[in-house]
Amino acid sequence: MLDFDLAEIYGTETKRLKEQVRRNIERFPDDFMFEVTRNEYNSLRSQIATLEIGRGKYSKYLPFAFTEQGVAMLSSVLNSKIAIAANIRIMRAFVAVRQLILNPPVNEVKELQNEVRELKQYMEDVFTDYNDINEDTRLQLELINETLAELQTKNKELNKPRTPIGFAAPQYKQE
Repeated sequence: MLDFDLAEIYGTETKRLKEQVRRNIERFPDDFMFEVTRNEYNSLRSQIATLEIGRGKYSKYLPFAFTEQGVAMLSSVLNSKIAIAANIRIMRAFVAVRQLILNPPVNEVKELQNEVRELKQYMEDVFTDYNDINEDTRLQLELINETLAELQTKNKELNKPRTPIGFAAPQYKQE
């Protein structure tokens, strides 16, 4: 922002604002404030409007341009009730921005999307586990069936009529 705009906001004369800045110049490094060049200033001015005639209507000095940090510093340098109130508002704005960065507002749509995504993943895991159990159960049933078939084969061999051991007694036919 330019010095004359800030002077209007702070309710002071541009001359007094610049005076305070010059008295406290160590508080305004180049990244807080700089003086606009003649070419920059001329490009800012309207080419159509004509100047009003009168002594002291327009500054012969180039304006200062203030960055965000420079505006905050300026409000602490100026000694007026408006500047103090502006400084307090600026500090509160910084605190509010910091809070927003640390605790971003909850986006309900994003939250629901994340919950749906987590639910889908959970369901896929459950079905995968279910399919794994079914596969394990199928394999176990096949093993049981094979074992039962082997046991039946052995049982048939065990239950075959055995040939008698020892002397065979003659069988008599009864008539």
